[in-house]
Amino acid sequence: MVWIYGGAFAGGMTSIPTYDGTHLAQKGVVLVSVAYRLGAFGFLADAELTRENGGTSGNFGLEDMIAGLKWVKSNIAKFGGDPSRVTIFGESAGGIAVSMLCTSPAAKGLFHGAISESGGNFGPERVDEGAVEGGVNMAPLKMAEASGRQFLEKLGAADIKSARELSADKIQNAVNSGRARFWPVFDGKILPGDQYLLYERDHFNDTPVLIGTNSDEGASFARPGVTKTSFEEQVRAGYGKEADAILAAYPHATDEQAMQSSRNLFRDSVFAWPTWAWALLQSEKGMGKAYVYYFDHKTPRTPHGAQHASELGYVFHNLGQRGPAPRPNDVEVSHLMSTYWTNFAKNGNPNGPGLPEWPAFSASTSKATCGAVLTRSGYGASSQYLCH
Repeated sequence: MVWIYGGAFAGGMTSIPTYDGTHLAQKGVVLVSVAYRLGAFGFLADAELTRENGGTSGNFGLEDMIAGLKWVKSNIAKFGGDPSRVTIFGESAGGIAVSMLCTSPAAKGLFHGAISESGGNFGPERVDEGAVEGGVNMAPLKMAEASGRQFLEKLGAADIKSARELSADKIQNAVNSGRARFWPVFDGKILPGDQYLLYERDHFNDTPVLIGTNSDEGASFARPGVTKTSFEEQVRAGYGKEADAILAAYPHATDEQAMQSSRNLFRDSVFAWPTWAWALLQSEKGMGKAYVYYFDHKTPRTPHGAQHASELGYVFHNLGQRGPAPRPNDVEVSHLMSTYWTNFAKNGNPNGPGLPEWPAFSASTSKATCGAVLTRSGYGASSQYLCH
């Protein structure tokens, strides 16, 4: 199992205690954590870098992940691992990266299963660098190169040669100050383009997938003080001609409703919609099955539902590192999840003796039992999330 950490492609590290793989390894797997470059060091695009790098830039962090997978393929047998049974898994940006690797030609054949926790990349590319585009993060290469050039010019670097003379601290401080946001790029090579369309055209790395989201993801990102007026303004600014349909789906007659809908819309557009789109596409286009989860485990600290990253301690079977000791039902849920995850890594199927049966996702049964309403346009994506 190859772990890819999250952190919005700007932060994160392999050494976070929650990611300690000891307990997963005890369930019969070999766990590898891959470090990758972040921020400007991992995702700066620039025309000079594109020429230097064989026609691509802006995806150096993803290239690090791919290099890690190549290392695993060549070396993991020496550590007791099976190079023909590699599962990539990640959360948040790490989960988004997992979905990106599922459509990267450069990653073909390097893994045989994919687990994504709160991550997916199935929105269209950005059309306007200066606009708010709901549910859309990916820039095409030319747009990203222009943004990268602006970032370097603000640092006083006229070209890549002078940029390389800057200290790492100066570059990192500029990133930390919020002067620029760095994200992977549709470069036509590492990431060929719109993943939704690639799946529709059967251009993806077909493996079984285990993917899902948490019930209260939006709580971790909610803006304070949302009102019914500001919520409507937010939606109209971000979703263009789709705004009326989204406003009809998310109650906002009062400020309290608007605050909750703001959380739900963030959850749905950033995490839930890509997950459901991925599950539908994989089940319709792929040979590998899709297993979908919805994590809604409540605790005294999260009484309204599972927040973003809440599942990590349960998956790694590392509970109680910060905060109160786990309750018996927390330990039970953790054992269940970590066993499902490791079963999937071994067999491409999470099921096993003594576990509740987890059926594979299918579009027909999902629509009948969950009533998920999925929409996608050239200017954003969202779902009215009706599965509980």
